[in-house]
Amino acid sequence: MKRKYWVSAGLFGAVSVVLLSVLFINSALFSAVKIGADRAPVVPSESVRALNKAYESVSSAVLPAVVSIGVKIEKKKSDNQYHEDFKEFFKFFGDPQDFGPQEGSGSGVLITSDGYILTNNHVVGDATEIKVITNDKKEYKAKLIGADANTDLAVIKIDETDLPYVHFANMDDVKVGQIVFAVGSPLGLNATVTSGIVSFIGRGGLALGDNKSGYQIENFIQTDAPINPGNSGGGLFNIEGSLVGINSAIATKTGTYIGYGFAIPVDLAKAVAEDLIQNGKIKRGYLGIRIKSIDDDIMAKSYGLSKVEGVVVHDVVKGSPSEKAGLEVGDVVLELDGKVLKTSNELQTMVAKKKPGDNVDLVIWRDGKKINKKVRLEELNQDSENVGSAQSNNDEGEVSKPINFDKLGFSIEPLTKEIKEAYNVESGAFISKVERNSKAVERGMTPQGVIVKADRQKINSPSDLKKIINAKKSGETILMQIKYKDSNRMVSIEIPD
Repeated sequence: MKRKYWVSAGLFGAVSVVLLSVLFINSALFSAVKIGADRAPVVPSESVRALNKAYESVSSAVLPAVVSIGVKIEKKKSDNQYHEDFKEFFKFFGDPQDFGPQEGSGSGVLITSDGYILTNNHVVGDATEIKVITNDKKEYKAKLIGADANTDLAVIKIDETDLPYVHFANMDDVKVGQIVFAVGSPLGLNATVTSGIVSFIGRGGLALGDNKSGYQIENFIQTDAPINPGNSGGGLFNIEGSLVGINSAIATKTGTYIGYGFAIPVDLAKAVAEDLIQNGKIKRGYLGIRIKSIDDDIMAKSYGLSKVEGVVVHDVVKGSPSEKAGLEVGDVVLELDGKVLKTSNELQTMVAKKKPGDNVDLVIWRDGKKINKKVRLEELNQDSENVGSAQSNNDEGEVSKPINFDKLGFSIEPLTKEIKEAYNVESGAFISKVERNSKAVERGMTPQGVIVKADRQKINSPSDLKKIINAKKSGETILMQIKYKDSNRMVSIEIPD
């Protein structure tokens, strides 16, 4: 019995030794398996390391000055223009209506140490309650100080002191291609930083505003830094951490980012913020003209200009500062206060930063000559936003038959008594038809208008216009002033072969 027990114990010991040996061997094999390489596959250059460090520095520096904003509204506004604009390609984003009829969210930037915050009008303009969450997770109730629908900017305030706040960049130093950082709370993701470049400066014509008058100041910085709903009112910063713009809109077919975002430039944002803080409303300078950019060679040539630059006056409001200073329909504004104007957006933004009573010096191109004009600005108000039209006192001209300009693609007829009364003109040629895919339609001509001047000559009848056009050679241009019921329009067309 003892020997049998000893054999069993010995067998157990032998098995134990074998098992321990196997475990030891497996452990050794396991510890010999190496996971991960000894070193990174790339050794960045010092310049790349410096750029990476710069990104880190900018992000950490600007985040404390950017806040998240939550709002409550009473109801969804059926006549809200920017809500309607969500159906179009260019859209405001972060609109409270996007997040339900009762609540919404957006972003803002602290601009003073005592709690003034700059954001978008479309984020807080209709809010009954505004909540602000700072980067350190503190929550505050905020009050609306003032809002400006024309620029889509607003200022709110929280009761706090010693807050971090932004540094304003100089827009003259902002160039296409520069690195920028978009900071805000897209889709409810607080303290989000994305980066890109300045893609374009002075982007306008997006018609984003919720202003019922149709008057809108648009001179956006375009960027490819990813921004989404909720970024509205957040900051666009440069590599130095200075505020370049206030993020406001995106181009999208989906409601989210597809590559193009738009920010309100910092110089305009600063001017609006100062006015709202000081006065609670905007006191903005007003010229009283409707304008359009000289945007191609044909248009420039029709005005006798050697360069594609300047802004055409399409309408002069009766009784406005511009009319008092002697501006006329068909004038081209080349400069304002010494700055050469490339687009109508530039002129509009420069005037928007002025105050009532300020004088502006204009260089006008008229009849092949430069003319200097000084205009004393008046205050922009609801009535002066509706641009009127200059009236003609031409004598009634001869009656002629309808004329077709087949190569140009439009037809004209004599004025009837009814047309003269409806358009408030005494003479001209009525545009009865504009052909599809014609040169006329390409240049912006539409039917149901009265051509009152061509190459600054009065048109008494269709035959007058025919004489002017027939005298043109191939490659020359004709410039026509067209009176529609609600506006004037300048149309330039190149004569074809």
